[in-house]
Amino acid sequence: MARPKVGLALGSGGARGMAHIGVLKVLEKEGIPVDCIAGSSIGSLVGTIYAHGHDLEMIESLAINLKRNTWLDLTVPRRGFVTGEKVRELVRLLTLGKNLEDLHIPTAVVATDLLKGERVIFRSGPIDLAVRASISIPGIFEPVHWKGRTLVDGGVIDRIPITVVEEMGADIIIAVDVVPRTTSARVETIFDVIAQTLSIMEREILNQRLLAADILIHPNLTDISPTAFTRLDECVRRGEEAARIQVDRIKKLIGERGGTDPDEKP
Repeated sequence: MARPKVGLALGSGGARGMAHIGVLKVLEKEGIPVDCIAGSSIGSLVGTIYAHGHDLEMIESLAINLKRNTWLDLTVPRRGFVTGEKVRELVRLLTLGKNLEDLHIPTAVVATDLLKGERVIFRSGPIDLAVRASISIPGIFEPVHWKGRTLVDGGVIDRIPITVVEEMGADIIIAVDVVPRTTSARVETIFDVIAQTLSIMEREILNQRLLAADILIHPNLTDISPTAFTRLDECVRRGEEAARIQVDRIKKLIGERGGTDPDEKP
């Protein structure tokens, strides 16, 4: 019997999204396959770089050690504090200027049409364009203009793109939610205010969609702010911890739906 297709939905969450790396490290170590990925915001960034074939240890090291001025280009605010050209160029370099359809693992990137209030799903075309649109947190990053649309963060309309993974043909859907239900992290800057406000709004939209996921991995990131880029290593570790809890359930589900357990002897 054919092995069921495993899909991964990686959610938005700013710096907390580095927990996605920890989740991927555990899945890879345990031999759990990832056949397709859909990502919103930081989930799209981690997902596309991983799907390109980069080693997870390298991705983790790069994320932790990358100086903020390498990807952050502040501007006089008009539609956002950050122009986003530096991060787009970084994504282009890391993915060698490829298109989404060239990735080793089929990957979809979710953005939001700010004017129409519609979800926009990139399944082809330049990776750097799609990711740059998906990470455009309103009020922080300038929106992306593409084919007559004004695009912002995918998390605004679809924080964890579970239904997109379903549409990609996944038989088993693993959703990774890096936004805590409540937070004890301090809200100290305008960036914190914007990010936390969006998290609250997105949480209300998400509740019903989570029901479509077979497995939910929810790292404990209550004390970490979405702008805490000095604590990325902690986010990775907590992603690993949360994923390990679900490993047996995932393997059992793969076996029940027609595949062999990754631990099963031939």
